[in-house]
Amino acid sequence: MKKFYHPRSYRATHAIGAAAALFIAGCAGIPAPTEQMAVSKIAISNAGTAGGNEFAPIQLRSALDKMDAAERAMAAENYLQARQLSEQAQFDAQLASATARSAKAQKAAVAIQEDNRVLRQEIERKAQ
Repeated sequence: MKKFYHPRSYRATHAIGAAAALFIAGCAGIPAPTEQMAVSKIAISNAGTAGGNEFAPIQLRSALDKMDAAERAMAAENYLQARQLSEQAQFDAQLASATARSAKAQKAAVAIQEDNRVLRQEIERKAQ
């Protein structure tokens, strides 16, 4: 029985070629991230409703900019980049929502403290 001699460089060439083919096949199989895009748009809408324009304008602007970039990547059929940008936009929008809710809660707490102060003054005045 004859043995075939395969130099290492020959095996390495085949391994690199196989890896490249798998990479190209994997990239071609990335589906359009339509669901992620929809989730991100809803998160941005929720951030606007939560008061993001007033209390977290920087985070909301970042989310909107990234969503615009994701839509451009989607139109160019660069689905991996579109997904990544859409996810980043979603996180920025969620941060804007949380920041807005926190700012509103702090504002309400300050108002309650002021109301309590006024009530105490009124009680003290009537007690004298």
